[in-house]
Amino acid sequence: MVTVILPWRPQPSRIPAFDAVVDWYTTHLPGAEIRTVDSRDEVFNLAQCRNLGVAAAGGSAGSSPDEPVVVGDADTLPQPAPLLAALHAARTSGLVHLPYTEYHWLGRPGTAQFRDGLPLEECEYELVRGACSGVYVTTPRTWASHGGQDERFRGWGFEDAAWYLAHETLLGAPPQRHEGSVFALHHQAEVREGPQYDANAALMQRYRDAATSPESMRAFVFGG
Repeated sequence: MVTVILPWRPQPSRIPAFDAVVDWYTTHLPGAEIRTVDSRDEVFNLAQCRNLGVAAAGGSAGSSPDEPVVVGDADTLPQPAPLLAALHAARTSGLVHLPYTEYHWLGRPGTAQFRDGLPLEECEYELVRGACSGVYVTTPRTWASHGGQDERFRGWGFEDAAWYLAHETLLGAPPQRHEGSVFALHHQAEVREGPQYDANAALMQRYRDAATSPESMRAFVFGG
């Protein structure tokens, strides 16, 4: 059985997207266990939610650290074929898989089209270049092997880019992509400024500095 992890703290503008994501996984991964995850952090901690969800999936009764897990954002829909390909490959690759090569942000117009019944592939969108989040496919063993995501990133911003650098440096390859698209639905945007955002940016720079060698990155990720 596949486990789908959705970091989730309810906000009014996000509920329609969340409902659409749950419906999508219920339809396209029948039998999957869909789990929402939040942490006790007062500030929403996306990295911590992802780590908690993956760890719980690998440690629950009857589970295996080598069984694939989908870690999805609660506003992002993948395509079935690349997701299934990623689930198959993640079992043995030792890498995290991204089931897309294009990240489509639908925005308000595209999201309205989707809710009116237009197929996702035909909705208006903006292409987000360099995207490396939205939907991950991994195993608990692979996620732990390079430290998961850094829970010092709180609020919004940079946790996915830092994770990508750690993965590439420690595992010797970037996350493996599968040809296809993911589709991010519209909701009220989060504020990406202020002291916490600045702290996240400074921590991201430390990841860039550590990416000079696997030894430097390992010391930084696992040594604090």
